[in-house]
Amino acid sequence: MNQSGSPQSDRVRLRTLAIRAMRERGLEPDFPRAALAEVAAVKAAPTTTGQPVRDLRALLWCSIDNDDSRDLDQLSVADPLAGGDVKIFVAIADVCAIVSKQSAVDRHASVNTTSVYTPAIIFPMLPERLSTDLTSLAANEDRLAIVIEYTVSQDGALKHSDVYRGLVTNRAKLAYNSVGAWLAGAGPLPAPAAAVSGMDAQLKLQDGAAQALSRRRHEHGALAFETIEPRAEFDGDTLRDMKPEMPNRAKVLIENLMVAANGVTARFLDARGFPSIRRVVRTPDRWDRIVALAEETGDPLPATPDARALSEYLVRRKAADPQGFADLSQTMIKLLGRGQYVVDRPGGDPPPGHFSLAVKDYTHSTAPNRRYPDLLTERLVEAALAGDRCPYENQELEELAVHCTEQEDAANKVERQARKSAAALLVASRVGDQFDAFVTGSSPKGVWVRVVLPPIEGKLVRGDRGLDVGDRVRVRLVHIDVERGFIDFERSGQSRT
Repeated sequence: MNQSGSPQSDRVRLRTLAIRAMRERGLEPDFPRAALAEVAAVKAAPTTTGQPVRDLRALLWCSIDNDDSRDLDQLSVADPLAGGDVKIFVAIADVCAIVSKQSAVDRHASVNTTSVYTPAIIFPMLPERLSTDLTSLAANEDRLAIVIEYTVSQDGALKHSDVYRGLVTNRAKLAYNSVGAWLAGAGPLPAPAAAVSGMDAQLKLQDGAAQALSRRRHEHGALAFETIEPRAEFDGDTLRDMKPEMPNRAKVLIENLMVAANGVTARFLDARGFPSIRRVVRTPDRWDRIVALAEETGDPLPATPDARALSEYLVRRKAADPQGFADLSQTMIKLLGRGQYVVDRPGGDPPPGHFSLAVKDYTHSTAPNRRYPDLLTERLVEAALAGDRCPYENQELEELAVHCTEQEDAANKVERQARKSAAALLVASRVGDQFDAFVTGSSPKGVWVRVVLPPIEGKLVRGDRGLDVGDRVRVRLVHIDVERGFIDFERSGQSRT
């Protein structure tokens, strides 16, 4: 109920809870007046800079993102070369052309460090006039960009790379689901692609290069997961359902192109003697539990962490149990641990790399509208291109890396709590029902389980003794609390492996 005593709509209720969760986690749900005033003073997106800019508007650039995304960070295009090689161009929105260091917009972005996505409301890192317009690589608009260029051989190796400023135009705004269906032969070529001559061949060329990159990474131990995130569906302001978002080939295409682009960026900064903020996932602390789960399937893993062995194991498990692979993926992701940001200093010890991606050189650079580490990286790249001194001292970068890791964790908790509030609202009438679930978390604070359909996660408040991450169990829904995002289960059957 609101203060007038009338019932709130689901959307308003969930929005209110999300705003409260933001504040409780030390995140700012609203933009300060100074930041909005800065944005209002920007008359148009710049198309020139004091540095050389290559005019690449004639290329068949396209964006592939979520259906409703307007904060477009990257475009891609491919060019076939002799011998089967493919040159890939990735254009990254030049956010720094408008958002300068220590501006009011930058100071707000440095607080939250990321856009936060909840079922009823999105809290963008940058004001929407920037992120969805002036700094977005919007369709049919000329935009400044940082261009990351690299050549992919037929076996997925990178032969050549370069980074420079460019002027680009998005020729087709495309979406994951429709492009993914077309690439898989399960749907027509999306209309925005069909309207551009040659875009169909362009997408197939990019897909082929992405598949080669993927094969190469997995040969080196990259882990292929299948994660399913619930997406709220509203009918007006009423929450009607939460449906899992399935992986598809277009998402894999973009993931592989961006992983390669992030590696090129990290090596570019290193070659120029600049520090960088690396994204790392360390060797997992709970490898023993991963080994134990593998033994339960009759497919043992080495006693010491081995990314390639785990990668091959995941491929075998997906073939053996495709229906249960999403659950296994979720379990492994939990056991591998979260990523974090660390600083790579010139001449210092190399960072530990990214265990899950099986890469050593990896930064976040491809989403400066949505993530602050990417905006920091863009400032470093632009300074290196201009021949300027590094815009950040090493100690400043160290503090920012720690802060970005902490705020990312806070944002994840807000998103998780908001999803749980939505899920609790959706299953309020199902208290007492039983579900098949699997354990997603186990610590001294308790045991958490996840139900696949409907996609909900909650705490096991009774019967958690002897359970660990990855165990399967029959549970009964015993209590929900929409306000706090609590969903409580009790064990109603023996665990199953």
